Amino acid sequence: MSRLELIDENIRNIPEYVPGKSIEETAKKYGLDPASIIKLGSNENPLGPSPKAVQAILEYASKVHLYPSADAGELVDALSIYLNIPTSSICAAGPGMDGLLDNLMRLLIKEGDEVIIPIPTFSYYEIAARANGASVVYVERKGDFTVDIGAIQKAVSSRTKVVFLCSPNNPSGDVVPESDVRILLESFRGLVFVDEAYVEFADHSITDLVMEYDNLVVGRTFSKIFGLAGLRLGYGIMPYWLKKEYMKIATPFNVSLPAVKAGVAAISDKLHIEKSIAMVKEGRKYLQEQIPFKVYDSMANFVLVDVSPLNASEVCEKLLEKGIIVRDCRSFKGAGPSLIRVTVGTKEQNMRVVNAFRSV
Repeated sequence: MSRLELIDENIRNIPEYVPGKSIEETAKKYGLDPASIIKLGSNENPLGPSPKAVQAILEYASKVHLYPSADAGELVDALSIYLNIPTSSICAAGPGMDGLLDNLMRLLIKEGDEVIIPIPTFSYYEIAARANGASVVYVERKGDFTVDIGAIQKAVSSRTKVVFLCSPNNPSGDVVPESDVRILLESFRGLVFVDEAYVEFADHSITDLVMEYDNLVVGRTFSKIFGLAGLRLGYGIMPYWLKKEYMKIATPFNVSLPAVKAGVAAISDKLHIEKSIAMVKEGRKYLQEQIPFKVYDSMANFVLVDVSPLNASEVCEKLLEKGIIVRDCRSFKGAGPSLIRVTVGTKEQNMRVVNAFRSV
């Protein structure tokens, strides 16, 4: 028996997660000065974190020998005010929203269950579900990448436990209409998970529906608008019955003390939030109008570009040679060979990206 056989076959067959390229590996490969490289492939906030969050990290750096509260209560209290949602429906999670997904799948999924994933979308839903024994049913999106709720309903079986929706969707940037979410919640006996990682850049959220439906979970993160991707901090909004069970299996102390304090500080910095949103909305419009390829409408902090008849890999290669990191979407199941996701950057970064696309 090979050592690899010690690993469950279902785990061995899971496709690896493909992250965006780093500045360090790009600089090394192309012989570039790291300072000249712009990273617009991972949907990070180019303005960085709130100065208040940085100050909180520095203040509590000397106290990391102490455990944080087991449930990150201070952060949950701050989120309750930020969202106008009771604390009984909020769970803080680490690392990032991925930790929330891992815990939910561990709680809900057993061998033989199914989950439904509309593709293309964020790949970690599949990884978390399959790692816990679920089979994945893929539902293709419409031609404009919007979700086909009717197709999802047809795909539901007696074994379906969870339907995943990403709104705004990664990598397409479209938002699932509230009416469609309601249709699914009312016609499906299982759980609907809505990923709102990018919702602060959109025009509406369905978070309030958690107070109306007992089969809805909304996942959120501090990695995008709050600029705290390196701290790996996320949270979930869910009905109380589910939170009670969730807390039984959640890893104790899973959110570090500096992350809790930085999260509370980031929420309080309304000026930084507003500045980040304004930058994205202005830059998003500029990229949509100026990139000389088809650019899909987006409500996130990125745009999806179709470079056909060219291939995404060759275009991304040309941009990398110019020190510009964007995301080749071929690793997204169902995305095809010609799609590139571009994070909205600063005004100067956006101009550089447009010029690079024009030169291609």
